Amino acid sequence: MKFPTTRLRRLRYNPLLRELVSETQLSVNDLIYPIFVCEGEKIKNEIPSMPGQFQLSIDNLIQKCKQVQQKGIKAILLFGVSKKKDLTGDIACSENSIVQKAIKAIKQEDINLLLIADVCNCEYTSHGHCGTIVDGDVDNDLTLKTLARQSLSLAEAGADIIAPSDMMDGRVQAIREILDSSGFYKVPILSYSVKYASSFYSPFRDAADSSPKGFDRKTYQMNYSNSNEAIKEAEQDVFEGADMIMIKPALSYLDIISKIKQKFSLPIVAYSVSGEYSMIKAASANNWIDENEMILETITSIKRAGADIIITYYALEIADILNKKSNELQ
Repeated sequence: MKFPTTRLRRLRYNPLLRELVSETQLSVNDLIYPIFVCEGEKIKNEIPSMPGQFQLSIDNLIQKCKQVQQKGIKAILLFGVSKKKDLTGDIACSENSIVQKAIKAIKQEDINLLLIADVCNCEYTSHGHCGTIVDGDVDNDLTLKTLARQSLSLAEAGADIIAPSDMMDGRVQAIREILDSSGFYKVPILSYSVKYASSFYSPFRDAADSSPKGFDRKTYQMNYSNSNEAIKEAEQDVFEGADMIMIKPALSYLDIISKIKQKFSLPIVAYSVSGEYSMIKAASANNWIDENEMILETITSIKRAGADIIITYYALEIADILNKKSNELQ
């Protein structure tokens, strides 16, 4: 039908009607909240490049987990901030490493959250790279051994989901094999399958003390010019046993999220990374934008592109907005 019989604005005049016909709905159940945990007690260090985000000691982490649960969020993603570092990341394989200790402490509390353990060596190596360096580059196959042992240690500590973020070839297979052979065949793998070499990671590297030294990560993280390569990476991880696929970053890669969603039937996870968070925070601090409106628009765009689950540092704020809206409608 043509105008004036057809008027597309008819469905926009009433706010309740706009909600009714909305094609994309955000839910608290879509969210994962990332947290940085560090050694010590009573520590709550704000991250300068990520206002409102903190390095938390385990005692404060417990309180944060209770807050996350109270808001209805179902899962957190844990990153370790380690004072001790070595050349290979072996320290991350110890039962006494910071994330393992944090998982055990949370499991002892009355907290019902899915605990997702990031698996990588960059927070634990003195050079800040994601694996063992040989002849000026990260040695893929040596690194697989460390990643597998780290994953097993995290599963033994009680991690509900293992999430390798290193981008080594064959890591999902290596992790799946060691988990299965050790009796952890029920523990899923959320693979950072499509992780681009991105400038959006800079605030995270401040938070986790994981900036690479000597050379960048472009020999293992993906070229942001490439799209078809994302399919190859995801296909390989699915073949090796990944249960969920992650795309990282999110906002500049909505086309990739959509492409992966159309190709695969597994749950699709998008990581709205530190740089995305910090850009909104900076603009809000200068009163250039409405922070809450910008949060909802960007996160909704990620879900609209095809993400089933979204990792975001704004998870708590989004939960507050959605819960308030839900209460108003009751």
